[in-house]
Amino acid sequence: MNKIKFLGTAGARFVVMKQLRASGGIWLTLDDTNVLIDPGPGSLVRCLSSKPKLNPLDLDGIILTHRHIDHSNDINVMIEAMTNGGFKKKGVVFAPNDALEGDPVILKYVRNHVDKITVLKEKGSYKVGNISFSTPVKHVHGVESYGLNINGKKHSISLITDTKYFDGIESNYKGEVLIINVVFLEELPAIDHLSLKDAEKILSINKPKLGIITHFGMTMVKAKPWEIAENLSKKLGVNVIAARDGMEIDLDER
Repeated sequence: MNKIKFLGTAGARFVVMKQLRASGGIWLTLDDTNVLIDPGPGSLVRCLSSKPKLNPLDLDGIILTHRHIDHSNDINVMIEAMTNGGFKKKGVVFAPNDALEGDPVILKYVRNHVDKITVLKEKGSYKVGNISFSTPVKHVHGVESYGLNINGKKHSISLITDTKYFDGIESNYKGEVLIINVVFLEELPAIDHLSLKDAEKILSINKPKLGIITHFGMTMVKAKPWEIAENLSKKLGVNVIAARDGMEIDLDER
């Protein structure tokens, strides 16, 4: 089964701190390869409480799009869990350079647990297991941040992670499934996150087979994301859904 499992849909600090939405990241199973993206607070708990249970030992790799705590908090414990506490050296961890240097979020002692640590860069191309992915452009954010284009044999998935909107961003993410982190209901130009208006523009241009909005801040949570997604679908003629905590997307079925 090829699937996307949302271990959390929280974005911005207040939704995360109050756990109004979970913040465990995204588990992707594609072509017999298991990858965890952005293991924020509670990622390990969400894996083990998932139905069916997700076993971290099955992971082939972990991808960190950027170092902010709502994306990276559980990175070290998930490395430990993926490698059975370091007793089973395996897997690849992908992360921007500033997650590894200076004030690192990936602790040095766990780095030897994995087969390899790979630094993400703009226009980079990578492989993990049976899938490939790229980081087409550096985002406009407070830290080094990269979205993802993930490709398997039959499926392509794009993830636009945290960023301020910039001209042409949509041209970099052409996956059949397009996941967009939408933190704000209304635009806040001073803060480097996407708003609903930004997401609508991207979806209207790219017209993916499936658009998924997630990573909601407080204003989005209060505005009922499922209703927002339904309205976007009608307005744009694009199948748009709002992610829910624990939601699983069967890519083969869709």
